[in-house]
Amino acid sequence: MARMHTRRRGSSGSDRPVTDEAPEWSDVDADDVEQRVVELAEQGHDPSVIGLKLRDEGVKGTPVPNVKLATGKKVTEILEENDAKDELPEDLKNLMQRAVRLREHVQENQQDHQNRRALQNTESKIRRLVNYYRGDALDPSFRYSYDVAVELLE
Repeated sequence: MARMHTRRRGSSGSDRPVTDEAPEWSDVDADDVEQRVVELAEQGHDPSVIGLKLRDEGVKGTPVPNVKLATGKKVTEILEENDAKDELPEDLKNLMQRAVRLREHVQENQQDHQNRRALQNTESKIRRLVNYYRGDALDPSFRYSYDVAVELLE
């Protein structure tokens, strides 16, 4: 599949193995995994970083290859249950951070048309994501603007 805002083709990547149960070598307790997820969230880590840390560091020395197989719940579901969830979805927050950085750069370098175009594309992606999340993860009256993004990211 092609990229949306470039002329390049999509990149291929590896897929996770299709399985319904955790590997035999990973015998971690679901409660320990949930506690570790909440600890990492309180330290300020995003759900994707939490998954990477659990994979690399593990719980009590045992790596967790897949949180959903170990606990039966996704990382974001665990965070919602323990009231440790962020106010913005992670993908939307990352795009807003990028848009703020690009806007500041374009204001300093007004002749940088390439980054001006990148800012337009990024803000377009943000508006589409806001429409997707509106009503579920976002307030139904939420509207994206640069000022709102700066205020939310502080």
